[in-house]
Amino acid sequence: MAAADIAAACQRVESVLQRRPEAGLHDDAPATARWSDGLRVVSSHANGTQIETDMPAEVGGSGDRVSPGWMLRAGWASCTATCIAMAAAAKGIELTSLEVRASSRSDLRGLLGMAGPDDEPVYAGPRDMQMHVRISARGVAADLLRALVEESYRSSPMACAVQDALPVSLHVDANAD
Repeated sequence: MAAADIAAACQRVESVLQRRPEAGLHDDAPATARWSDGLRVVSSHANGTQIETDMPAEVGGSGDRVSPGWMLRAGWASCTATCIAMAAAAKGIELTSLEVRASSRSDLRGLLGMAGPDDEPVYAGPRDMQMHVRISARGVAADLLRALVEESYRSSPMACAVQDALPVSLHVDANAD
């Protein structure tokens, strides 16, 4: 889709939301993950899209699929890239390239439920996360592109979720076989 088409679509939605702000609140499409075999899990979207994950061989997986942690980083990077492309289109900027790389550093001991030297559980989540954006557009100054990226990052739903802790409700339905 061309930048002008993206900008027009976003303007239509914004116009509706200005008149009816309550229309902006919606339930996001759920992701359903089903254990398949070993450490392989198939995650499904209501539209039929499926993504298989597995763990590295070092922890008992096959290592032939991406890990769930990689999917988090991919979603974060993809969402940010999408927001940047939308903002560029809205400003009439024709991007010539855009690459977003998300990385993190984790301690495997947390995943395995191990304790550290202080006998406290090791944190299972990433210790830190980094994002690197490479962007270019013909005739647009680097400082304007940098500002576009920073502004877009603040409106990225995944970036907000990663950066700001949000409350999570855990519901469990357990049945004995």
